[in-house]
Amino acid sequence: MDEVAKAVEECARAAKAAAPSLAAAGDDAVDAALVGMAERFVEHRDEVLEANRADVAKATADGMSAGLLDRLTITPERLDGMAAQLRLLAGAPHQERSVPVSTLDGGLRLVERRRPVGVIGANYEARPNVTVDVASQLVKSRNGGVLRTGSAALGSAQRLRDVVIAPALEAAGINPDVVQLVPRVEREAASALVRLPGLVPLVILRGSGDSTRALATEAAVHGVGTLAHADGGGVLYVDAAADAGKVRDLVFSSLDRLGVCNRLNLLLIHEDVHDTVWPQIESALAERGVTPSLAPHEHPIGYEWALDSEREATVTVEKVGGLVDAVEIANERTSGLAAGIATENPAAAEQFFDGYTGTGVFWNAPTRLLDGFKLLAVPETGINLDRVPGPRGPVTYTDLYVRQYAVVPA
Repeated sequence: MDEVAKAVEECARAAKAAAPSLAAAGDDAVDAALVGMAERFVEHRDEVLEANRADVAKATADGMSAGLLDRLTITPERLDGMAAQLRLLAGAPHQERSVPVSTLDGGLRLVERRRPVGVIGANYEARPNVTVDVASQLVKSRNGGVLRTGSAALGSAQRLRDVVIAPALEAAGINPDVVQLVPRVEREAASALVRLPGLVPLVILRGSGDSTRALATEAAVHGVGTLAHADGGGVLYVDAAADAGKVRDLVFSSLDRLGVCNRLNLLLIHEDVHDTVWPQIESALAERGVTPSLAPHEHPIGYEWALDSEREATVTVEKVGGLVDAVEIANERTSGLAAGIATENPAAAEQFFDGYTGTGVFWNAPTRLLDGFKLLAVPETGINLDRVPGPRGPVTYTDLYVRQYAVVPA
């Protein structure tokens, strides 16, 4: 076995051995661990920020784009926000472990039991906050974890595990080995993580489209399940009945960060109002420093600019004949992450909602809201885009269980 695969397997075995400690923990212990993480953010903020500054400095020297650097950076304000999210998660209700279903013949009852998966893997981009988001969701759901982050954020992630996550678990009486961080920078570590069905039966996959899709395919070959977030990009359709001022606000608020998946990526404008609303849109784009990509396009209409390190400050703009055309483009030529409609016509909004099949749909609201914390007041492990039954949209701790049917005496 090569050294990278060996390191990943060692992490998986350690997490599996420690998992019973978390699975058996009471609600109070789990929540105490999360509060402890929040407290350690404050106590060790200088250490966390120092490690992150080192990661950012190296990434800057290596030529990382502005959008990706933004995702890599922990500011003091973001650190405080991460701590606040942990406190909110600690106060969120726990998943019901046993749910009555029905009464059976013969004096029996059917009960649905919700059990932890055991150990869940996570492969994600170079974003330190995701280390905390995923680890906290796994702890709340009583699942062990093997985390593998992008190499640029490994220093920050290691410091977070060492001074925030592991000590808080130990102080709450939970084996700190239950959350592991793969200590290798090689890309091969991601492949190794999806080849361990006996140790890590489910892996959360986040990141750029092609690499995430390839990992999902590899996982399937090895019998490992995945919750994959491979593609992103928000769509906004400007209807004939749109308010130009609201459109400007939507465009501006949807571009506050350029390296995130739920930012505005494609703007579809009804041809009858294009010339009327364009000055407002152009003003919003200019204020954000974003360039419109106008027809004729030399790229697919759903091209995801957040993944283009050289041209991320771009939004595709396209005229359309109407709502039906906009829905067809959003459904068939984009990722299916999120789409919104700007309109003052409720009937048009309902038609758009009925027609769009993606994960999140918005009326006079920015697609940036498709986020676990913004929608559900808890962090997320990622946004699942599957079009089949199962967790879809922001995945949180309430989704990370397996169902078990139990028949018991009435």
